[in-house]
Amino acid sequence: MRLITFSLKVFSFAGIIGIFVLLPVNCTGELHIVDFTNLPNNSLDVFTISNIGNGSKRLWIHFSAVYVVTIFICYLLYYEYRYISSKRMAYFYSSKPQPHHFTILVHSIPVSVESSVSESVDRFFSEYHPSTYLSHIVIHRTNRLRSLINDAKQLYGRLTHLKSDDTQQKYHRSCCFGLCGRKVDLTDEYEKQLVDIEKNLRLEQSEVSSSGHKEARAAFVSFKSRLGAAIAFHLPQSSNPIEWVTEEAPEPDDVYWPFFSSSFMHRWISKLTVVVACITLTILFLVPVLIVQGLTNLSQLKTWFPFLESILTIKIVSQVITGYLPSLILQLFLKAVPPIMKFLSSIQGYISHSNIEKSACNKVLWFTIWNVFFATVFSGTAIYVVDIFLEPKQIPGKLAVAVPAQASFFIAYVVTTGWTSVCSELFRIIPFSFSLIKRPFTRSTDHELEVPSLPYHKDIPRILFFALLGITYFFLAPLILPFLLLYLCLGYIIYSNQFINVYAPRYESAGKFWPIVHDSIIFSLVLMHAIAVGIFTLKKLSLASSLICPLPIFTLLFNDYCRKRFLPIFVAYSAESLIKKDRQEENDPEMSEFYNKLVIAYQDPALMPVRFSSSSDGLNSPLISSAQV
Repeated sequence: MRLITFSLKVFSFAGIIGIFVLLPVNCTGELHIVDFTNLPNNSLDVFTISNIGNGSKRLWIHFSAVYVVTIFICYLLYYEYRYISSKRMAYFYSSKPQPHHFTILVHSIPVSVESSVSESVDRFFSEYHPSTYLSHIVIHRTNRLRSLINDAKQLYGRLTHLKSDDTQQKYHRSCCFGLCGRKVDLTDEYEKQLVDIEKNLRLEQSEVSSSGHKEARAAFVSFKSRLGAAIAFHLPQSSNPIEWVTEEAPEPDDVYWPFFSSSFMHRWISKLTVVVACITLTILFLVPVLIVQGLTNLSQLKTWFPFLESILTIKIVSQVITGYLPSLILQLFLKAVPPIMKFLSSIQGYISHSNIEKSACNKVLWFTIWNVFFATVFSGTAIYVVDIFLEPKQIPGKLAVAVPAQASFFIAYVVTTGWTSVCSELFRIIPFSFSLIKRPFTRSTDHELEVPSLPYHKDIPRILFFALLGITYFFLAPLILPFLLLYLCLGYIIYSNQFINVYAPRYESAGKFWPIVHDSIIFSLVLMHAIAVGIFTLKKLSLASSLICPLPIFTLLFNDYCRKRFLPIFVAYSAESLIKKDRQEENDPEMSEFYNKLVIAYQDPALMPVRFSSSSDGLNSPLISSAQV
């Protein structure tokens, strides 16, 4: 919501300048005259900076707009960074003791032949952190256990559904896919299978807990104070830097437990695989981009498909094919990118769901910027002028020519992708469609009880990409700004409803996604400055082009200041804040109870004792009830 309100402020201010100042200047330019009696038949060029003649003094208005909007956006960025930093600190001071503030993850633990991982951890931290060390939990590889638990959940869901629905068939034949053989009571069969799985689960839990070869040589180590945990995290624990490696512990509910079932070599290979997969996906995605850009050019389509020439001469058909169809096709291809990037991030070696989503958010954002913005812009230019890429010195000029040429495509992209995505968010059409498709193939009802969490890796990159389009096009084609503002207003209303009535947070990031927003807006500003330099050079206004050059330098210096001033707050809490918070709770009688809970806070859920309630036949009864020991 801060991102949406920030964008609303930016584009409300830019919209006033763009619509009421730049648009009239463009419409009354020297190259074309706007026919106000027949506005739909006017070329989009008359509303853009392309309608201004070379060397015209009117270009100084665009020059001033670039400076004014840059200063305004930098002010808002500073204000938002400062505000969210202060809210992050206020949240820290006002929150109750959190397990992840007192805990670190230690891996690459050296183990001797005569001792276990648990004994090595206890001996090491008792010796080197005697005053602050509290307890530890050794992590085990439990992928087999999680598989058994998932099987039990699915089977119990079928059993519950069978008992609660009188219309369900209670018997089936034992042979030939249920076509022949003796009749078998499904309820009894499922209960027997459930008992067998429960028995195997307990045996596997006992084996994992008692077997040393199932230990992952990693442990969650808890301390008596936040400062003690911070010291252990920031200081190298050994003279050998690849032993006793420490990481911040996530919230207990945020831990991604499958991470620990992989060996070091497997994770290293996975990281390399992810890099190769991202590069391959980026290259392959150029194919639909080229197809989409071919659709935007009517003469090119007639060359490719001469048999369609008679259909393409129909005005409404040509408008749909060249106007809305390309961005619609691109949107359909882009739907597959966020889940792919999240999967790649999950095998990259992150220990928490929040870090996986942050990584996926970055991947989706830069993938979208590269493949949708740059690939679209340059592939569109390549259709007409192939030899332009043979002159690398003309890259600023290429941007200046290519970006305005794609203004109509990106306006249609905002309408088809932006408006439809935010409206479909209200009705949650895609999750609803998937549930309808899956329903005939599953008898489990547990998925209906899950409250969804906001897919940050999908929504944040989309809003940031629209922000990039608005910032780069506000002085080139200000006509895009009303469409962006309407998208943001719809987003504000709809997401306000979704946060209240639909989504539930899976974890508390305390604003850790904001640096991604800040860096993306800075990149958009620098890109706008590069385009402005090229535009003023092409328009034969060399003085304006020279005066724009300091702007990206000042913007990057501002970004460097913000990174030094605010980013450390998002990386780690200061010693001052940790000591204050520890002293504040030093004499709190509830701390002893918190320490008792902290000892078992990071116990692997797969190792928790489970009891399957086979006697319960209500849909609202718990699927698995567990008790901590």
